[in-house]
Amino acid sequence: MARAPVMAAGGIVLRRGAPPLIAVVRQRKRNEWVLPKGKLDDGETPKQAAHREVLEETGHDVAIHEFLGTLVYQSGGRSKVVHFWRMEAEGGPVRKLMSDIKAVDWLTLEDALARLSREYERVFLVQVGPIALAAAGWASSPDPEPTPALAADDVDAALQTVTPAEVASVDEPRHGLLQKVRTWLRGEA
Repeated sequence: MARAPVMAAGGIVLRRGAPPLIAVVRQRKRNEWVLPKGKLDDGETPKQAAHREVLEETGHDVAIHEFLGTLVYQSGGRSKVVHFWRMEAEGGPVRKLMSDIKAVDWLTLEDALARLSREYERVFLVQVGPIALAAAGWASSPDPEPTPALAADDVDAALQTVTPAEVASVDEPRHGLLQKVRTWLRGEA
């Protein structure tokens, strides 16, 4: 019997500047640079969890904007489903970082892509980073350059982490799963 996925939420957190910056956080335990995110607490909607986790991991209160997408990957032998929103931070931090986080850096999209430790997060940010910047009405530079594409080998490596069982599980109950995700995102689950 398949184990239920771990549900989590986070943000592509932007800060106005020339150029605009994106938050990445350094985990204390694994010493990896990741996007700010975390598991849902009981009774929390994904959007509420995203706000709480970003505040805890970056120290910044944020304005939450549109939903950007979902990232699914394997973590500890289980699927982890993470929903991301575009967020904007203004001013300085309003609280200390949670103990699990060693540091937060504010980087250009290009530098954030280079800094992230996990390939699947880089692939995700390549897709949603330009969308988040465009939605905020900010160009990444005075003369925006296209976001560098990942090499085919990098994409293939990221896709090889998906098992045949996961592929089959998506094809079979896709409609039911989609309905459950929609219900969950609305906070009705």
